[in-house]
Amino acid sequence: MESLKTPFSTDSIVNTVVQRFIQRSEFGQKKYGVTLDRTDLKTADWIQHMQEELMDAILYLEKLKTTLGISEGLLTEQKEDVIKEAATKE
Repeated sequence: MESLKTPFSTDSIVNTVVQRFIQRSEFGQKKYGVTLDRTDLKTADWIQHMQEELMDAILYLEKLKTTLGISEGLLTEQKEDVIKEAATKE
């Protein structure tokens, strides 16, 4: 897919995300032969699909935390450091 001819926004990050949505849509259409305009699924089916996607996302995050050696304690310490730093700037 080529880049957007007319940007959706003056924000390059927004344009990158829009481009990725378009690419993802095209990939899905090629792989599954349908768009999100399909009418064969009930609301419960859409909810199930979303639940499965979110479960996958949690697994990906946990994998990254493990790979990067990030523990819950470290995240809490980092959050506390950010709060302390912000308080000293006030």
